[in-house]
Amino acid sequence: MSLFSEEDIKEALKRRGPDSLGAKNVYLCSEVSSDDERKDCIVQSFVQKEGAVENGCGSELRGELRFIGATLQLRGVNPVVQPLTDAFGNVLVYNGEIFGGINFSSDSNDAEVLMQSLGQCCSCISHEDSRSSCHFGGSQKYVPELLSTIRGPWALIYWQDSSKTLWFGRDALGRRSLLVHWPTCHDSRLLLSSVSPLYYSQQQYDIYDEKGKVEVDFWEELSCGVYSISMSPSEMDGHLIGKVKKHEWTDCALKELMMWERTSVEPKPENLSDPCTKVPTMQQDMLSSFSSELGYVQSAPLTTSHKVMMALRESVVRRTTINRIYQALPVNQRQERYAPVAVLFSGGLDSMIIAALLHQCIDSEYDIDLLNVSFDGVSAPDRISARAGLKELQKIAPLRRWNLIEIDADLQKLTSETKHVMSLINPANTYMDLNIGIALWLAAGGDGWLYEETSSNGRAQCLRVKYKSEARILLVGSGADEQCAGYGRHRTKYRNRSWLGLHEEMKLDMQRIWKRNLGRDDRCIADNGKEARFPFLDEDIIRTLLDIPLWEIADLNQPSGVGDKKILREVARLLGLNEAASLPNEQFSSAPGSPGNRTGKISEVIEQQTKPLQEVW
Repeated sequence: MSLFSEEDIKEALKRRGPDSLGAKNVYLCSEVSSDDERKDCIVQSFVQKEGAVENGCGSELRGELRFIGATLQLRGVNPVVQPLTDAFGNVLVYNGEIFGGINFSSDSNDAEVLMQSLGQCCSCISHEDSRSSCHFGGSQKYVPELLSTIRGPWALIYWQDSSKTLWFGRDALGRRSLLVHWPTCHDSRLLLSSVSPLYYSQQQYDIYDEKGKVEVDFWEELSCGVYSISMSPSEMDGHLIGKVKKHEWTDCALKELMMWERTSVEPKPENLSDPCTKVPTMQQDMLSSFSSELGYVQSAPLTTSHKVMMALRESVVRRTTINRIYQALPVNQRQERYAPVAVLFSGGLDSMIIAALLHQCIDSEYDIDLLNVSFDGVSAPDRISARAGLKELQKIAPLRRWNLIEIDADLQKLTSETKHVMSLINPANTYMDLNIGIALWLAAGGDGWLYEETSSNGRAQCLRVKYKSEARILLVGSGADEQCAGYGRHRTKYRNRSWLGLHEEMKLDMQRIWKRNLGRDDRCIADNGKEARFPFLDEDIIRTLLDIPLWEIADLNQPSGVGDKKILREVARLLGLNEAASLPNEQFSSAPGSPGNRTGKISEVIEQQTKPLQEVW
């Protein structure tokens, strides 16, 4: 018996993609063809739009693929409705952003361009093993080869009709969510979805093996990569069978990046004898004052921190300005103060750098929304640092309209919201996941109070006005701590196993970030009809940081607020953010004493709690 219906999935997807919702079916049929010498069982298929009822297969129906696509459209000048189809019977549902690898004009929609590119791919299944040109001539790429070239976050499901193959997967870092339910005796469907629907029955079921009863999660995070299922009829009775295969990335640069190896890990004594790298005062003043052009500083040798700053700036540009942003709301209906891009903002080092770079990248006519969540009012560390960060941003960019949106929450009063977020973080199920998930979900909602300081009669006054951010693009600092030694455990590893231990811990963090963080974060943010973009997880940023010796990234012999994320502190100083450069690292939206700070799995702790918590589950 199914735990949920198709309508439940549609409802969850519609929250992620409010601009359009569509569905299409692919019917799979088996047909026996015969000649004088042999009989062959072949697979036929045809695409059927929503609402069509006739069976055009002309033979025995063996299977059905149901594609549902909801779209949050941020690119292109014309509306797009998914699933996308073409004249050859191919079907695509896609969630992502192409920032490189496939070329298209700034006013094009990347989903449509990707559909065209996939339609030109080779359908010869043996092509993937030979790594040679297509058997039918030409130089066609096969699907994993094309997907390996994409730079940016993506998850997709694609039916290639010519080969009767279902392709699915997510980018090498897992920046877009894709969950899978593999067929079981309890639910024989193969299900792929960006998000788990909200339902109130159990999210686990029991199976039995030689060791007895085992609890199994209904959903699991699909590991990063490209997968295929080629449909073929069984020789025995004509039933359709499909074998799942995972494909290797073919792009050498991407494969090397995912190995996350750094050539310079352990310093020699002379490497550490030099004082900490500091930006000369004159150069710092020059760099702090510029707004959009960096060409004039090219005459002097670039410092390492300068190179990182330039790479980060390009990453923000790719995520905010290189493509025309599709706006569902007409220009004449927008608010007078309009912010197309917002920053998830704690006032800490990472979000301050992103905000300062965003200021340099987008037009001066736009506001910038800074979204800050507090579970403890004005006394929360994140609220204090956010207000201090606002002042520093106003100091370096006084003409920009900065909107600090203060979002207040009391976890004890968020019963229904907590239940909803539990569904979003699924299959993650720890209290830490729930705490972070609620903070991200509330921040992405953007519903809070606009904080402003004014002066009257020589006295400063704080004003708060109700405000809801309409920004559909949210910049998030994920990946900064993992790549720049920002976690407390990094200091512990360094203390116990020196530089090599630190490198191995950071590598482990990066190689599991898809499972521990990014899928969950994407689901919680996208549920508000917003899109998370991660400047620190740009492929070029990862490469730039890996090319830097580890001892220039961090120096954990130094105290907190100095040696951790040392390279980013230098970048902050280049941007004129001297106060932010000295801030100790803080956990995002910490809520002391709240359920979110307990340890263990939600389900395990709930069994030991009183009825109100059981009702939340």
